[in-house]
Amino acid sequence: MKLGLNGLGRIGKLTLWHHASRQYFSEIVVNLGRQVGSGLQDIAAAIEKDSTYGRLSTYIHGFKGGRVIENLNEEKGTMTVNGIPVTFLRQSRNPKDIDWQGNQVRLVVDSTGAFKDPTADASEAKGSVRGHLQAGAEKVLVSAPFKIKAKGLDMPEDAVTTVMGINDDDYDPSRHNIISAASCTTTCLSYMIKPLLDHFGADRMLSASMVTVHAATGTQQVLDRLPGAGVTDLRKNRSILNNIILTTTGAAKALGLVIPEMKSIGFIAESVRIPTSTGSLIVLVLNLQDEIDNPIKRSLLNSIYEEYSKTSPYLVYSAEQNVSSDIIGLPRAAVVIESSEIHTRTASIRVNLQNLKGCQFESGAVSPILDVPVTQAVIYGWYDNELGSYTNMLGELTVSVAERMV
Repeated sequence: MKLGLNGLGRIGKLTLWHHASRQYFSEIVVNLGRQVGSGLQDIAAAIEKDSTYGRLSTYIHGFKGGRVIENLNEEKGTMTVNGIPVTFLRQSRNPKDIDWQGNQVRLVVDSTGAFKDPTADASEAKGSVRGHLQAGAEKVLVSAPFKIKAKGLDMPEDAVTTVMGINDDDYDPSRHNIISAASCTTTCLSYMIKPLLDHFGADRMLSASMVTVHAATGTQQVLDRLPGAGVTDLRKNRSILNNIILTTTGAAKALGLVIPEMKSIGFIAESVRIPTSTGSLIVLVLNLQDEIDNPIKRSLLNSIYEEYSKTSPYLVYSAEQNVSSDIIGLPRAAVVIESSEIHTRTASIRVNLQNLKGCQFESGAVSPILDVPVTQAVIYGWYDNELGSYTNMLGELTVSVAERMV
């Protein structure tokens, strides 16, 4: 089967690395939608070299290196990457105008980040993810969370959000044609939450919050610049080289699509960007209803994650003391649990039931004060937000979808 890839930004380029190394697909067709540099030689150079991960030849062959990109044909727009034929399309940016049908591409990964609304019609002037289907593709994977722009619209019946190893069984090949692979943060978070949810159950999770200490992304500015007209978030226009920048994340909303039980649990997700090129960290805080006589200890949480890591190929349990660069490029690690930094504290929370709607107490009756034992747990999870975690997990999902296509 051929694989179509729309976009060659950070995720697009590293997706090409992943599949060129994996060699599952017989051919890859990459849509750039525009001319690049002075020709195919410049495209090849951009693919081969990476400021964060080094050279593609080293990624595939190790320190021995060796030629990886060969047989460039400017007229046809083709080359071979690790022996895989790759064709580059440089005409159309609108998905509906991309010649997937003519190139016999049935499965497309859209990594542009521009087409995230599954409700948008294929005829949208600026393009739509549904345009890929109109252009001949049968299935489209989106390397970002869905974002429905129009208020009041529900998720279409043919769209689904999945994280490989968490809820990929939700994907129904007979019904779903547009699949979101969520985000790097949601992927990591789902693997931090799922083992504990399986062990304790949703009823014992009173609330949760997280902050992702996230590496810089391509949407941020290298140097300060004036914001565009109507822009409300002025921080995105500040230099990522010199600042820790507060921003937002849709991880909490996307998590509810991947793990529906989380919709009933109060959850807050925040994000800060830091001046590193990749390697991010989630700090997860959970409040669990507990027992004073036998409270939850860090040893229990560590044992839960350690056992889960024995059956899941995507959760790494680490007893080492890591820093962010240690997890860069780590294959298929949705999360690396920093076990030495898991902490718990148990205390009773005093609740005055008279302040709760529907609770009434007569004079002289039992005290309305209720003591509830609660354990607060703090868990740290590393993830390589580009190649190691997200792109490799996206590659796993892509192959899984391809294997179920007839």
